[in-house]
Amino acid sequence: MKQLNEQMNLGAFVFTFGHHFAAWRHPDTDTNEVISLDYYREVAASAERGKLDMLFLADSGSIPLSDAESSARFVYPESTAVLGAFAAMTTKIGLAATVSTTFNDPYNVARRFSTLDHLSKGRAAWNVVTSTKEGDALNYSMEKLPEHGLRYERAKEFLDVANALWDSWEDDALMWDKQDGIFADKEKVHLLSHSGKAFSVLGPLNIPRSPQGRPVIIQAGTSPAGSRFAASGADVVFTACEDKEEAISFYKHVKGLLPEFGREAGDVKIMPGLMFFVGATEAEAKANEEQFYDLIMPTAGVTYLSRMLNTDLSGCSLDEELPEIELEGNTSRAKLIVEMARKTKQTVRELGMHYAVARGHMKVTGTPEQIADVMEDWFRSGACDGFNIMPPLLPGGMAEFVDQVIPVLQRRGLFRTEYTGNTLREHLGLKRPNSQFAAGETRSMQEEVTK
Repeated sequence: MKQLNEQMNLGAFVFTFGHHFAAWRHPDTDTNEVISLDYYREVAASAERGKLDMLFLADSGSIPLSDAESSARFVYPESTAVLGAFAAMTTKIGLAATVSTTFNDPYNVARRFSTLDHLSKGRAAWNVVTSTKEGDALNYSMEKLPEHGLRYERAKEFLDVANALWDSWEDDALMWDKQDGIFADKEKVHLLSHSGKAFSVLGPLNIPRSPQGRPVIIQAGTSPAGSRFAASGADVVFTACEDKEEAISFYKHVKGLLPEFGREAGDVKIMPGLMFFVGATEAEAKANEEQFYDLIMPTAGVTYLSRMLNTDLSGCSLDEELPEIELEGNTSRAKLIVEMARKTKQTVRELGMHYAVARGHMKVTGTPEQIADVMEDWFRSGACDGFNIMPPLLPGGMAEFVDQVIPVLQRRGLFRTEYTGNTLREHLGLKRPNSQFAAGETRSMQEEVTK
């Protein structure tokens, strides 16, 4: 149970025209510009005005062209490029971007996020993912994705190398001695000389240590492998869960793994996604939700369900239950969908509609007070440390949440009224990590050079 004086963490999940599957069809959506600085500026201004911890960006490496409607929600600008724009537009809010370990190398990613952490003065975060779509593989010169377990093995080594690169400059390595012409203390700049199963990296990084030491690490998997990966090195876990008791169980499971890796409960924040439909009255909120539902074409919902399950459902009867799905090697989200289908006996059409709305994340419809009630209940019950807010429509939905729900949470003492720190780690209440090389456990760059 949470203490009465504890406050929750809140992120703002930014997603194309909004998180609802058919947001682009909503009458209030301006589709004249798919990627627009004005759009990002409006979203960022609302979220920072609400004193939220961070802006969070998803990413994907492919777009399904089998259905005209479902393709619209897979238009993704490259996430770290958008973070650069966010860094210039904001001064306090954290900035999180998704980058896959399946189609990148540690050195490039470490440089990118270190640069963003410097430019934002300590507000960068990396959502570490292993890609799950076969279409992504075909765009990166692969015939198919590596097996699920192998993807996580690669991700673990990838993150270890990135952390070592961020640590390769100790905090006090820079000297800037103009008199003697000494830029840095070579004893405090370290080679990695890493040679592993997936990567070979000499190092050091060609950028000094950034304000946070390392960018905040976010991880989104809920599979056994994903949970262990998160417990070993993530700072934030972004999870999808619709049931409070299941969320409590997951929370206890991940927190219970932390001692194995020498970590404490406060070292990792668990933040499920939360989609909301808000209104001045409960009836108004439900009418708002129904307007969105009316925009979903049933066939498009099924196409989206097919993508989430990595299985073509186009030949299935929409009004029959989900057929048997091959789950070996599939994502944790796919397994949750199949489990729900078996439990609820929903038809393919109903499942498509359900997951087209919130993609397995919790959904709350009601007045600002009712939405805050649910958030407080989950938080106080030990189901989470906070939430990633998922407005059904953007950019306007961010202002709706900030203007209507945030004040209720603030009055209850559940959320800050002002930023008290400057970095994302400070917003989240996370410790700044020390360089793993500071104790002299490995050879310095000077020792390697003079061998």
